[in-house]
Amino acid sequence: MDQELFAAAMSARQNAYAPYSKFAVGAAVRAIDGTVFTGCNIENASYGLSICAERVAIFTAISRGYFQLEVLCVVADTAEPLAPCGACRQVMLEFHIKEVWLMNCAGAYRKMKMTELLPVGFGPEVLEK
Repeated sequence: MDQELFAAAMSARQNAYAPYSKFAVGAAVRAIDGTVFTGCNIENASYGLSICAERVAIFTAISRGYFQLEVLCVVADTAEPLAPCGACRQVMLEFHIKEVWLMNCAGAYRKMKMTELLPVGFGPEVLEK
C-alpha cells in the first residue's frame, strides 16, 4: 500500500463539501518528482456543477505546472475500495497516470493499472494523428 498517498487522501477527505450526498471522498496524486497534490469532492445544489476528488487533485497539480503525474489514490468510507467514475478515469488517462490505489477508510485497497480501469480509453495521441 502507498501509505503516503493514503494519508494525504484521508486528510483531504476531511475538507470535502458534501452536504447533499454526505459522501466525503479524498484523493492524492503524485507527480514524477514526488510532489503530492490532494483534492476532495465538492458538491453543488446544481449537481452537474459538482466535482470529484480525483479531478480536484489532478487539476490542482496541473494548475501548479505539474503535467507529469504517475500515481493516484482515492479514499472513501465504503465497504470495499472506491473506484473512480468514468469522467475521472478519462482525466487520469489524459495526464498519463499509470496506477491507481482504490481504498476505503479502513485501509482495504486494490492497486490497479489505468489500462485495467479504462481499457479502451483515448488520449491526446488520438487527436494528433
